[in-house]
Amino acid sequence: MRTNQSGFSMIEILITIAILVVGLLGLAGLQANVAKVEFEGYQRAQALVLAQEIADRLSANKKNIASYVANDIGAAGTVQSCTALTGVPFDLCDLNNLVVGSSEKSSGASVGGMLNARACITTPAINIYVVTVVWQGLRKTKAPVEACGAGQYGDDTLRRTVSYPVRVATLTAP
Repeated sequence: MRTNQSGFSMIEILITIAILVVGLLGLAGLQANVAKVEFEGYQRAQALVLAQEIADRLSANKKNIASYVANDIGAAGTVQSCTALTGVPFDLCDLNNLVVGSSEKSSGASVGGMLNARACITTPAINIYVVTVVWQGLRKTKAPVEACGAGQYGDDTLRRTVSYPVRVATLTAP
């Protein structure tokens, strides 16, 4: 006499487990991508704050603004001592320290907010200055058009930039 089986067979359980594992692996991959995107967003926010800080210093010292023009601020990646400096040299030294992340500390060590950050201050036209902050991204995208940091990250598709223009008004005789 045969009895009818009810419930799941072993093969049905194995198929269910396989589907569940594939779904969980997809979720883990999604979580890894979300973490990368979140870190990229954090770096961009840090770069925007830094670009605004540099632009504010340029605007505050318009009389000596031409002295701020510099490439690769912070490229050395080391914190400098600014105690004996004043004026523009102090500002450039302090900006270097901000770029390398001296204000972000973990267990007493500077950890910074951006990967391999640097900044450039250029003057593409009369009375126009452009502050560019550059850092290394985690995923490849289109290479930026700004020249700051070009070729310094191996592949320029990993280079990220934000730029901020500063315009200086001049007086003209009527």
